[in-house]
Amino acid sequence: MPAVTKTNNPEHIKATGAFDKRSPGDQVVQVILYIFVAACALLCVLPFLYVFGASFATEREILERPFFIIPHEWSFNAYVYIARDGSVFNGLKNSVIVTVVGTLINMFVSCTMAYPLSRPYLKGRNFFMNMVIVIMLFGGGMVPSYLLIANILNLRNTFWALWLPGAMSAFNMIIIKNYFQGLPLELEEAATIDGSNDLLTFVRIILPLSTPVLASVSLFYAVGHWNAYFNAMMYINDQSMEVVQIVLRRIIFLTGSAAEDTGFDWGAYGSPPTKAVRMATTVVATMPILLVYPFIQKFFTQGVMVGAVKG
Repeated sequence: MPAVTKTNNPEHIKATGAFDKRSPGDQVVQVILYIFVAACALLCVLPFLYVFGASFATEREILERPFFIIPHEWSFNAYVYIARDGSVFNGLKNSVIVTVVGTLINMFVSCTMAYPLSRPYLKGRNFFMNMVIVIMLFGGGMVPSYLLIANILNLRNTFWALWLPGAMSAFNMIIIKNYFQGLPLELEEAATIDGSNDLLTFVRIILPLSTPVLASVSLFYAVGHWNAYFNAMMYINDQSMEVVQIVLRRIIFLTGSAAEDTGFDWGAYGSPPTKAVRMATTVVATMPILLVYPFIQKFFTQGVMVGAVKG
C-alpha cells in the first residue's frame, strides 16, 4: 500500500519525470514545430538585419548584392548625412515629447473610462459600451476632422492636434476593461468597508494589480505615437515642431537633390548614398522603440492575453 500511494502521488510523478517521457513520434513532431517556429522568427528578423547592415554599406554594394547582413566595406556616409542635417535631432526631441505625453494622455483617458465600465453596478453600462463599439466601426472622416481640429479648435502647429484626436483607442480601452473586470470584486468591497472611496480604490488597488495590461497597452500607444506621421503632416507646418518621421521623410526626398549642397565628399559617385540613407533613416526611426521593448517584455505576454477566450 505505501508503494502504491507513493506512485500515485502527483508530486512524486512530477519529480521522477513520469509525464516527461514522450514517444519517438511526439519528439519528432516537437522538433518539427521548433524548426517551423524558428524559421518564422528568422523570416521576421532577416529584413531588419538587412536594413541595418545596408545602412553601413556603400551604394555600390547595395546595388550589386541583393541581400546581405554584414557589408564587405563599412561606410558611415548615410549616418554622417543624417547627422549633418541638424533637424533630425530636433525631430527626435519632438517625437519623444509627443510619444511620452501622448501615451500618458491615452492611458489616463483609457483607464478612467475602462474602470467604471468594468463595474457591473454602473447604470447605463451597456449603453456606453455600445457607444464605444460604434466609434470602432464608424468615423467622421478626414475632412470633418481637419475642419474641427484646424479651424474650430485652432490647434494647428500645436502638439494637441496630435494628442486630442486619438486620446483614446476603443480597442485598447476594451482590453483594459476586460482586465479590470477579471479582478475580484471582493477587493473593492473590502476597501469600501475600510473607508476607501472609488478614486482611492482605483489608484491604490486596481492600478497596482494591473501592471501587465498597463505596460502592454502603453507600448501599443507609444508605438502608435512614434510611427504616426499623417496627422503631423497635416497639422504641423512649423519645422521646429516636426516629429522625426516627417524629418526623415524630408531627408529621403531631398537626398538626391539638396544633399549635394552640404559640401561633403561622398566618394567616387559624387552624390550622397541615396539607398543607404533610406536604410539609415529606417534604423533611426525604429531603434528607440526597440530599445524600450526589453524593459516591458516580461509584462507583454500576460497583458496581450487579457482578451483571449478562456476555456
